[in-house]
Amino acid sequence: MSYLPHPRTADVELTSVLRALSDTTRLALLDEISRHPGKSCGTFETTMAKSTLSAHFKTLRSAGLIHQSVGPGNSRLNWPRTDEIDARFPRLVATVLEAYSTVESPSL
Repeated sequence: MSYLPHPRTADVELTSVLRALSDTTRLALLDEISRHPGKSCGTFETTMAKSTLSAHFKTLRSAGLIHQSVGPGNSRLNWPRTDEIDARFPRLVATVLEAYSTVESPSL
């Protein structure tokens, strides 16, 4: 498996984070990753195509919201970058996820 690019914390842009957080599917993914750090891409319960799910993970990763690492076999493990993002934009992600969980029913 090839290397996946992750932005340095200093390079994370507010507009990229907000764009990534503007989609309910990505919010649901980030909520799930935040509650279950290290969750494998293949274990998310969803009916969407793998390519669509992969595109959502790429958006979250490119925005600096998650870190993906190689897991067993051909899997990718997902980790929230909460501490890093909080250092750059204090409580932004937590506030958005809290609001999301009270308004939406998290589902993929």
